[in-house]
Amino acid sequence: MKAIIFAGGVGTRLWPLSRKKSPKQFEKIISDQSTLQLAANRLQPDFHWKDVYVSTGKAYVPIVQEQLDRLPPKNVIGEPEVRDVGPAVGLMTAILAKESSNEPMVILWSDHLVKKQALFRKILRVAGDVVKKDPNKIVFVAEKPRFASENLGWISYGAQVSMQEGLSFHSFVDFQYRPDRETAKKYFASGHHAWNLGYFVATPAFLWKQYETFAPNLATGIARIADSWGTSGFQKTLDEVYPTLEKISFDNAILEKLDPNDALVISDNIEWSDIGAWEALKEALEESDDKNVTQGTVRLEDTSDSLVYNYNKKQLVVAIDVEGMLVVNTDDVLLVCKKSSVPKVKKFVESLQGTEHDHLT
Repeated sequence: MKAIIFAGGVGTRLWPLSRKKSPKQFEKIISDQSTLQLAANRLQPDFHWKDVYVSTGKAYVPIVQEQLDRLPPKNVIGEPEVRDVGPAVGLMTAILAKESSNEPMVILWSDHLVKKQALFRKILRVAGDVVKKDPNKIVFVAEKPRFASENLGWISYGAQVSMQEGLSFHSFVDFQYRPDRETAKKYFASGHHAWNLGYFVATPAFLWKQYETFAPNLATGIARIADSWGTSGFQKTLDEVYPTLEKISFDNAILEKLDPNDALVISDNIEWSDIGAWEALKEALEESDDKNVTQGTVRLEDTSDSLVYNYNKKQLVVAIDVEGMLVVNTDDVLLVCKKSSVPKVKKFVESLQGTEHDHLT
């Protein structure tokens, strides 16, 4: 089985730690590892390193190779330009179709946290077995919701189709993207909705067929690049052709057009979290709502429900009588805001572009 980890985003919601030059997935957010390292390491020992691929931006290839030095260099694909997830997934699908078209692959993301790693690996293995038996299926891996989230995508599923090694596979109904509060509450209470992680298992042959059917123009361009895979001209072809591909999301290109009968859903509690924003990181790491989450040299007095991260080894960060706050201290920026104000961080960072503070973005 192959695994593809996508690590190309910038992540302004984790600013000021995450910057253009070194996005969030490469920073040490949890203990002494980046989320990219966590994503790759949680696959071990079930996946050989030669079967793990990383899709990232061309500028970040050296960072990936340094952080994941056991990966074969050819397994790190650097996109010369951001063209959204549709082309990114399509390119990796076409490459793996050249390597082994009927071997199951799993699509993963580099900025997530999974606490139940053994269960996670079991789900991938069993989903791979299901796809091996029926290559015309795609299996979506979802998380049983812990609360009525308005900030995550949801997936709805129907009746149980089969039970494999204690894992329940359901029919697929559809996706919903970031519902409003009342709709999220309904989803949470329904018992047949789950958080959509963006993880799925399929064969390259199956997924590539979807590209040829639903996004033929995109498939034609990607095929030109894939045809040079394994040759000395691959990077040159990638650099020339990839920027010309249509900029389109994977959802718009493929998922919205997928036949529901071709899909299955497995929803379980792997204690997954999308830690793409500071408040989400706190929720993932906190022992309870009122507890604090800290990293670095920090002293707290009469403080609750706050995240305080200090990346400046020369400074001590002290918080007294603070509640529900986020404090992130780096060498050149100090961010202080309410947890509820995190959505404003992205807009603020965008406002710095083209100003004297552009170098901080």
